[in-house]
Amino acid sequence: EDAALRLGVLASKRSFHEAVERSRAKRLLRESYRLNRFRFSGRKDVVLVARRAILDVARQAVERDLLALAEKIGLMGKKV
Repeated sequence: EDAALRLGVLASKRSFHEAVERSRAKRLLRESYRLNRFRFSGRKDVVLVARRAILDVARQAVERDLLALAEKIGLMGKKV
């Protein structure tokens, strides 16, 4: 009943050969979500799949892209 948005994060061995890279990719996605979770609404399950390009950008860019995608698919709640 009280469940909110649930988040799953994937980073495959095929895309990220080293464990350090997989961990960094997942950490970037989780942190971007954590800092903006108050903006999301709805009771949905979301799975984020990391791509190799995430290693070449800053967290702020990941955050911006995550918010843009959430807006596009209708996961955003109130504007802050």
